[in-house]
Amino acid sequence: MEKAIIIREYGNSKVLKLEDINVVRPNQDEIFIKHSAIGVHFHDCYVRSGLYKTLNLPGIPGLEAAGVIEEVGRGVSNFKTGDRIGYINSGYGAYSSHRVLDKRLAFKIPEFISDELIATNFSRSITVQMLIEEATQLNPSDTILVTAATGGVGRLLCQWANALGACVIGTSSNEEKALIAKSYGCKYSLTYDQKDFNAQIRDITNGKGVDKVYDSVGLQTFQSSLESLAYCGHLIISLSHCIPELVKFHGRLMLSDRTTGIQPLAIAWYKRRVQDEEPIGHMQKSD
Repeated sequence: MEKAIIIREYGNSKVLKLEDINVVRPNQDEIFIKHSAIGVHFHDCYVRSGLYKTLNLPGIPGLEAAGVIEEVGRGVSNFKTGDRIGYINSGYGAYSSHRVLDKRLAFKIPEFISDELIATNFSRSITVQMLIEEATQLNPSDTILVTAATGGVGRLLCQWANALGACVIGTSSNEEKALIAKSYGCKYSLTYDQKDFNAQIRDITNGKGVDKVYDSVGLQTFQSSLESLAYCGHLIISLSHCIPELVKFHGRLMLSDRTTGIQPLAIAWYKRRVQDEEPIGHMQKSD
């Protein structure tokens, strides 16, 4: 019997209940998957608590996972039984032993990447790709400021930006994390609350300020993020929970052409690319 973790009411982790389920066989253009690794994210906590009311209750949470195809439906020619696949699904359902999935949401996992790595990092990776290619275009000549530089998205963003040639300033909540941030591609590393924060930014940038700020913290860093910007710089608020918090605090928050609010767009971006049959990122083995 297949199993799943089901939420029947909002609350703390105690509302997560393991139950037996019956998964139907795949229909046209669907695949039947046995999960091997499931991603667990803060987004799932927001869904479980009721902060995000995006899952109809009772429901099975979980946005992304990896697994092995056990059966394919009619019309599926690009996958076969035994293929390792990963996916992201805005309809949730990943907290389960098995599931049926639209073939368009799945992608084959390269041999050199583990199921665990895909299940825990794919959504972060496409979020970073969207931030540097679509929310705004990151240039090798840019100096950027990344808040939460040691977080899941932050550390990938710092490494990616550094690899592209940008000068990365990472910020963290404490000195221990600030030291760690340097190992993720940050040329400079600061803490949010240091008294000379803005002076440090101006010193690093020779008085100019940074070209782009990727802020995923919110209220705690918003003012310093704005003050760190160069003339015509760009502030990207990169997590959806930041925006209501900022609007509540500031009353009327004017998001100008210098400020991009990234709501849960990574999934929508992924979905659009899947529907348009565009390539999803670049999975290639590094030397």
